[in-house]
Amino acid sequence: MVETMTIHAHGTASRIRARGAADRVTIPPMIARLSGRIAAVESDALVVDVGGVGYRVYVPLPVLAAAGQEGDAVALHTHLHVREAELTLYGALDAATLAAFQLVQTVSGIGPRVALAMLSTFDATTLQSAIAAEDVDALVGVPGVGRKIAQRIVLELKGKVAGLPFAPAAGGGWGDGGFGAGGAQADAIAALTALGYTPAEARRAVASAGLDAEATVEDHVRAALQALARG
Repeated sequence: MVETMTIHAHGTASRIRARGAADRVTIPPMIARLSGRIAAVESDALVVDVGGVGYRVYVPLPVLAAAGQEGDAVALHTHLHVREAELTLYGALDAATLAAFQLVQTVSGIGPRVALAMLSTFDATTLQSAIAAEDVDALVGVPGVGRKIAQRIVLELKGKVAGLPFAPAAGGGWGDGGFGAGGAQADAIAALTALGYTPAEARRAVASAGLDAEATVEDHVRAALQALARG
């Protein structure tokens, strides 16, 4: 007999075939949140120590910048992506960012890696605004998103993002002085754009620089230029 087991994890479903009874078993969402200490900070992930077990959680670049250093306490909202051969955790500091991460994956052709790139380029509110405004050019700047996929994102999600509470909570991945209008990071992005960089390149560079909310516009621009020079 072959059992077909469906695992649901934060909206992700995958069928795993195993020997056993013919009944179908549905497992409820798993690992929706992790709270522990940062064991390691990697280029695109945090390793979180929870009770002596290290969980690798892939996160957007602004989360890497905001989460802290090794040994610091951290709590992440997580999404467990289930495939036949692997279980992969993705996370964010706030529920709004995780909701945006999950929403874009409802579009055909968008997987978790591209969704992660989108949330490394935009905060949740800016992404919502870009989709609602049908700003295909902004979406094309995301690595892995071509014009056809960007158009599909707008077509499939513009009616879904209206009214969604995507503004990140206090302490979220982008901080109070983040990419929103009037913030130092937003002004730095505008300055980099004036220098000839695309908005997507500017956002990624400012995010990867990882400066805190107290940094000035000049600090952000200087650090972002150094990040761009390193490639």
